[in-house]
Amino acid sequence: MLDVIIRGGTVVDGSGGEPRHADVGIRDGRIVAIGSVEEGGVDEEARQTIDATGKIVAPGFVDVHTHYDAQAFWDGTLSPSPYHGVTSVVGGNCGFSIAPLSPEAGPYLMKMLSRVEGMPLEALEAGVPWNWQSFGEYLDQLEGTLAVNAGFMVGHSAIRRTVMGERAVGHEATDDELAQMVELLRASMAEGGLGFSSTISSTHNDLDGKPVPSRHASKDEMLTLARQARDFEGTTIEFLPGVGWGEEEANYMADISLAANRPVNWNVMAANSANSASTESQLAATDIARARGAEVIALTVPQPMTLRINLDSGFIFDALHNWAPFFQLSKAEKLAILDDPAQRAQMAEDAQNPESPMRGIARWEHFTIDQIKNESLATYRGRRIGEIAEEEDKAPFDVMIDIAVADDLQTYFMMPSMGDDDETWRIRGELWHDDRTLIGASDAGAHLDMIDTFAFSTVVLGEGVRERELISMEEAIRQLTDLPAKHYGLRERGRLEEGFHADVVVFDADTVGLGETYTRYDLPAGAGRLYADASGIDHVFANGVEIIRDGEDTGARPGVVLRSGRDTATVEVPGGREA
Repeated sequence: MLDVIIRGGTVVDGSGGEPRHADVGIRDGRIVAIGSVEEGGVDEEARQTIDATGKIVAPGFVDVHTHYDAQAFWDGTLSPSPYHGVTSVVGGNCGFSIAPLSPEAGPYLMKMLSRVEGMPLEALEAGVPWNWQSFGEYLDQLEGTLAVNAGFMVGHSAIRRTVMGERAVGHEATDDELAQMVELLRASMAEGGLGFSSTISSTHNDLDGKPVPSRHASKDEMLTLARQARDFEGTTIEFLPGVGWGEEEANYMADISLAANRPVNWNVMAANSANSASTESQLAATDIARARGAEVIALTVPQPMTLRINLDSGFIFDALHNWAPFFQLSKAEKLAILDDPAQRAQMAEDAQNPESPMRGIARWEHFTIDQIKNESLATYRGRRIGEIAEEEDKAPFDVMIDIAVADDLQTYFMMPSMGDDDETWRIRGELWHDDRTLIGASDAGAHLDMIDTFAFSTVVLGEGVRERELISMEEAIRQLTDLPAKHYGLRERGRLEEGFHADVVVFDADTVGLGETYTRYDLPAGAGRLYADASGIDHVFANGVEIIRDGEDTGARPGVVLRSGRDTATVEVPGGREA
């Protein structure tokens, strides 16, 4: 007898092939039968029958760029991902894993994550035990607790802080420290880490406003650590080159790929019709790498990005020219600077520095007041700074600063939505078909007060496939399933195929999409996060067990903690064998 049969749906199997009208049979966590309805379908009885008539039956979606490392301890569903059809995730990206761990490193990493990844510090303190040391001990604690499959990269900043302590920020490693990092990384991958992740991005700073540990590494350290991945089956590399980068950074990523004998996926490529030349330049990183026998793949965010930022945490703002030191100050010191007309004017001038790759964000008149803590300022909520500036006869920058100061720097400013015009959507559609990209960059589990890209899968299916017809249903599903699974070498996942793990999503092509984004106060210590429900997702199965039914958690936790080698196979690059 089958455990589950999904009857009468339109099977889109992830291969990119034509849809077919078929039943899907599941037993012991595997797909054991796919039968054409026209030929009688699957005639075996089942304990559970799902009527999928008129619905799409597809592999569960794969999200390779999340930050669920901490959330996994207080939310075994890893929401909202499974509600949007995701059944496999990868965490530990950008060098920001929370294992391995030393007693001294834990408090630092907790505070670093609160700043660089927008996770409320009170939630990290209340919701995570921080009681492991090795990477394997961390993974062991998650076994049997998750609804979806989850694997984790080994983060450079975690390794650096664990080995070097306070020296991890501001210093290059000694030979002895590098040797210890190599040993710790190798142990972590042997225990199941999916590979090595790191960042050199100028937007990545710790709670004190200083560059995160990995940004202090020499190129030799970076390549030495990346090289360790080649010795462990099923490992890969994830990397952030930063903003405004060019050919030098493209070759740097190719060097990393060759050292590791693994593909490198980098984050993030965001389509923008106002700067299409940058997109072409960044795509060329793959061409440069392939000419050298390496592989470098862009992770592209498939939807407009709406950012909410403030002058307290400073994330994004700290990438403006000469602004980073400001965010190393105490709040009282920040307020004093902003109250000083001369220093305020200097900040305004620095933000427009023509050499700054981030100067484009400093269009203050286009910012909207999104969230206000001081209710006496509530009349500003939802209004554009430019409108307020005209009304109050002030410069837009002064309007923004005056409101922030009056709100004790707790005001959240919403930047203009990037790329919601038709031309940008057309560029996105081209990127989805380009073999130099992977769809993803959700950052799910991070930037909880800032972005809503966690719902990338339903946006692709709803707006990309149905509303804008930028991509076919079968190709969109291949992009969301088979391609990321193959990039990470996930064994027997990413397609509906007999013998594969039964990660399955059943959805309505006519209604699938993204619901309204809102703040939900369900984190430990009552902290809030941006959230969005999905529409049209009827059933989600992980390893043959239903985890989501009509938008509700079933309570089942069949997810596998994905470990390198056991659950992943090696993906090499042509030139890496000789490097």
